[in-house]
Amino acid sequence: MRRSGLTIGINENGVCPVVEDIYSRESTKHDKKGDRESTGRASQWKRLSVSVLRNFNARVLLDYGIVISFLFLFMGLASISPAFASLRNLLNILEQSSAIGIIACGGTLVIIAGGFDLSAGAVYAVAAVCSAMVANAFGTLPGILAAMAVGLALGTMNGIFVTGLRVNSFIATLSSSFMYRGFATLLTGGYLIMVDDPSFRIIGRGLLWGIRFPIFVLIGFALILGIVLSRTVFGEHIYAAGGNPIAARLSGVRVNRVRFTTFVLSGFSAGLSGALTASRLGVAPTNIGVGLELTAIAAIVIGGTSIMGGSGAIWRSMLGVLLLALVGNGFNIIGVNPFYQKVFQGAIIVLAVAVDALARRRD
Repeated sequence: MRRSGLTIGINENGVCPVVEDIYSRESTKHDKKGDRESTGRASQWKRLSVSVLRNFNARVLLDYGIVISFLFLFMGLASISPAFASLRNLLNILEQSSAIGIIACGGTLVIIAGGFDLSAGAVYAVAAVCSAMVANAFGTLPGILAAMAVGLALGTMNGIFVTGLRVNSFIATLSSSFMYRGFATLLTGGYLIMVDDPSFRIIGRGLLWGIRFPIFVLIGFALILGIVLSRTVFGEHIYAAGGNPIAARLSGVRVNRVRFTTFVLSGFSAGLSGALTASRLGVAPTNIGVGLELTAIAAIVIGGTSIMGGSGAIWRSMLGVLLLALVGNGFNIIGVNPFYQKVFQGAIIVLAVAVDALARRRD
């Protein structure tokens, strides 16, 4: 073919060889580019899948590790000792755990909000002493109410120290625990406070359907605080105050007020627990509740509440309390040395904190 002085050949397929060659080279480039893009997308999906899988494993371990651990420990102890799974022993575990469980409920709110309460054991002691003294003077009901009022008052003081004076919550509550413990000793002069009124013991030792009253109090208190934490605006503010206080303030959340309220509720829970214990024992020694706050904090952390704040739940803390109770009760039944019990409890706490740290790094 000749056009404008240029000769263009056509092959037997009716296509110009030059055009065919150009088309072939462009097609090859396009195919190679497509292959590279496909390989790149596959590599990205692979990296994303690995990352999601790792985050999923860490998150699942954090979210459901306490449930799995509790079930495995319970089934293991039950298979070793049939007496462990008896109804009587299980109710005994719940009754013994009621004091720590109630304190752990209040402590969970404090930790989620980004605080720390090391004075719960001392508040518990002052409340028990005041409950016994008031019960001797005015009767059972005033004695129980006095313990709860003392808990509220001392929790309010903790809140003022932390949010009003801006003292670190760890230092503030550690200092206040010494003050409150000393106050309990001053009230009693170092002696036991006996309660002579038999009706005072009904609250701590009474039965309903074969179940002790403190168990009902623990369940009711945990349900109330659980609903407050998960179903109310105040509960959302607690999570916000602990998760990101700066962003919470910018969003209109009164972080200091929220944290103040959590300390008040923590004090109330310790006061209520102290009243139940004084009623159950019928006596209030000044050294009651020593180290109780550490056990409660351990249960909270084991349950999966982040020590850094911003995440957690009441039901998790309850499982943490029961897990520690299972370790103590079950190991005693099967005759394990108490030293190994402490080692096992310490290992569980370290593992719980490590899992929380791992999940936060993944996030």
